Amino acid sequence: MDIAWEQRVAEAWATVQAYDDRGGEFREVIDALVDELPEGSPLAPFERACAFDSTGHSDRAVPLYREALARGLDGYRRRRTLIQLSSSLRNIGKPEEGVALLTPELDGPHDELDDAVRATLALCYASLGREREGLALVLGALAPHLPRYQRSMGNYARELTER
Repeated sequence: MDIAWEQRVAEAWATVQAYDDRGGEFREVIDALVDELPEGSPLAPFERACAFDSTGHSDRAVPLYREALARGLDGYRRRRTLIQLSSSLRNIGKPEEGVALLTPELDGPHDELDDAVRATLALCYASLGREREGLALVLGALAPHLPRYQRSMGNYARELTER
């Protein structure tokens, strides 16, 4: 889509906290923007899924995230979709599906979403009773951001899963 549309979507998302999600007003704002997209655009189900997710409706977001992926959503938004879909799956009691979606992302191309991948995967692990693996992921993600103890925390993270 064009830059002006992207800007209006970003502006809408910047105001999401101002809406009372029970009434669906924010979703109406997103729906109006999505209605401008060409037929079959993968952005349409993606933006709608995000709006449902952000207003507490993970169950309604899941099929829309899947639709966005099926329509060929790619790049940065594809990775966001995998993270958000995994989180929503965990919220509706299907964390094993979230693990299956995110595990390959650990070895894929890296970007600023790496820590979000690890954090969401850690939550999925915790929901499956695999807390040590989740903690190891979180410590591994945190370690590079620490002003000191990076090496130690990295080693502790590895030890958690080696035992």
